[in-house]
Amino acid sequence: MTISIVNQPLAEKRPRAETWHGYQKNDDYHWLKAENWQQVMQDPSLLPADIRSYLESENAHLEKELAPTQGLQQALFEEMKGRIKEDDSSVPAPDGAFAYYTSFITGGQHPRYARKARDMSGAEQLLLDGNELAKGRDYFRFGGMAISPDHTRAAWSFDGNGAEFFELRVRELASGTDAADILANTAGGAEWAADGKSFFYTIQDENHRPLKTYHHILGQPQAQDRLVYEEHDSGMFTGCGKTMSERFIVISSHDHDTSECRIIDAARPFDEPKTISPRVVGREYDVEHWGGRFVIKTNADGAEDYKIVTAPIADPSPMNWADLVPHRPGCLIVGMIVLKDWLVRLERENALPRIVVRNMASGEEHTIAFDEEAYSLGFSEMREFDTDILRFTYSSMTTPAQVFDYNMRERTRVLRKTQDVPSGHDPANYVTRRLFATSHDGVRIPVTLLYRKSTPIDGSAPLWLYGYGSYGISIPAGFNTNILSLVDRGFIYAIAHIRGGQEMGRHWYKDGKLEKKTNTFRDFISCGEFLVMGGFTARGHIVAQGGSAGGLLMGAVANMAPDLFRGIVAEVPFVDALTTMLDDTLPLTPPEWPEWGNPITDKAAYETIASYAPYERIEAKDYPHIIVLAGLTDPRVTYWEPAKWVAKLRELKTGDNLLLLKTNMGAGHGGASGRFDRLKEVAIIYAFGLKVAELV
Repeated sequence: MTISIVNQPLAEKRPRAETWHGYQKNDDYHWLKAENWQQVMQDPSLLPADIRSYLESENAHLEKELAPTQGLQQALFEEMKGRIKEDDSSVPAPDGAFAYYTSFITGGQHPRYARKARDMSGAEQLLLDGNELAKGRDYFRFGGMAISPDHTRAAWSFDGNGAEFFELRVRELASGTDAADILANTAGGAEWAADGKSFFYTIQDENHRPLKTYHHILGQPQAQDRLVYEEHDSGMFTGCGKTMSERFIVISSHDHDTSECRIIDAARPFDEPKTISPRVVGREYDVEHWGGRFVIKTNADGAEDYKIVTAPIADPSPMNWADLVPHRPGCLIVGMIVLKDWLVRLERENALPRIVVRNMASGEEHTIAFDEEAYSLGFSEMREFDTDILRFTYSSMTTPAQVFDYNMRERTRVLRKTQDVPSGHDPANYVTRRLFATSHDGVRIPVTLLYRKSTPIDGSAPLWLYGYGSYGISIPAGFNTNILSLVDRGFIYAIAHIRGGQEMGRHWYKDGKLEKKTNTFRDFISCGEFLVMGGFTARGHIVAQGGSAGGLLMGAVANMAPDLFRGIVAEVPFVDALTTMLDDTLPLTPPEWPEWGNPITDKAAYETIASYAPYERIEAKDYPHIIVLAGLTDPRVTYWEPAKWVAKLRELKTGDNLLLLKTNMGAGHGGASGRFDRLKEVAIIYAFGLKVAELV
């Protein structure tokens, strides 16, 4: 494939140097970070003209280079859209006299929230219509919606520009109108007091950090709201929730390693919050309620993969914690639901999930699992505490999502919904497999594959390799209609379940963070090399994809093994990790130090991050074809990280491979907000991959 590199955008170099721990750090493209970035997050029109000009020139360059794929992009869009049931709806969730659900209408970009009578008789009551609320806006995304205990009101929120500052409002459900209450700069959620006359919420400060939780009384101006809890450690996130029993409001403070919870009786909203257990660095815990006790998931006492304990409400301090579900090394407790008669936990062992149901009265347990080599399993929406019905969702790479209602007492299940693929999908045409690659240090890395049965396994097929590998986030082997557009055109699709996630337990996460972070990158490279040796593809025929922290992965492997990959897809990529971790004014920097290290105070951390940070490691050499997507109002990975990375790559890289940057000038971390607009971005990515793989 011949590609012209004439008239590519070239960012101006404005030298800037700093010294840290005796090392000089040079950054010619630091100017791409707007000095008024906090204001730009709120109002993108305030972006300085020179930065805007550069970003727009990159957008124009991408459009020019991908112009020959316009027809393919449209075909991909229509294809992916055709796999979506446009007038879809969720399975209604019973709650008191009602059943609540979300739905879409044909042609609608945004969800609608509605309810009917519990038995689904009578007319639908439309509560919130995202399509109407989004009119006149370039960006609209719902935050949360919390129904008051008496079902007369909904506290709901939305993000109007992608910066994740949510405006919180209160809707009177009888009239369908919003009250005068408008709360600015919230984190999006709300939790009602038991009487339905007030609720708790968290705000984001000017640095986009959720540190303060307030109590709002209906009809009262936000300025008069009572501050319930303020977190003074800027490295911790704060948020509020409610136990499944609805008895307690839970205010949590946490980073990636440490947590602390406070509770307020929902019937006594003016009480001061009571701490369950003061924070201890490295100790995590989550709180639920059952009867006269709290039920706590924790890693205390060396329970690396977590255990579940109980504690009396009167004194829930750790000295009174009693094991209910003991720790089993290698069996990760992912989450739990506590109901009136049941404790349900989601576990993962050997990279496969299962659900375990425990009768709280008898202590008897039984398991729900499936037989496929790789699959995804998770809890679905449940609103009631006093129930014998567990709702869960199952899918695999070949099996569309299925929603089941499971009677825990009778041990019977009812299929409530199967994901509809209007254009048709026959699982028999596809193969999904779970293999294990061996990494540089002998550790076996799970890899999940999906391909058509007709695809030759002789090294001739291109391969699309996805990875993430950070924050303990595990990538499920679930159904994704979009990737069928790749495998139907000849790609083998693979997920590398690399260290930094939790697929193989909590140690899997710890072995991919801080000073062990390079395991994440080397695992991914090992997975690619394993698939080459196994005859699934050939070296140089892999398109790699990752986003956010997975974008850091993309930048690192592009530096470390460029000849392994044909193309790199980096979405909102965290590629300037060292600079960001050195800037404690950015929204996520202090909370991220437990993940990456603090290079401001720790020379060793500085050296470690500098050794792999993609922006720091760019060299004059041939790189794969690269496409980069960014969002101007992204508070998580700020737009200037990918912009600087591309600018420096274009300066130093050799060869004529594509280097493309698209900045969405009206969106943030998640890209376009509408369900169809997002598909247009996916179509660009896929068209790029198909182009560089020479499948078109």
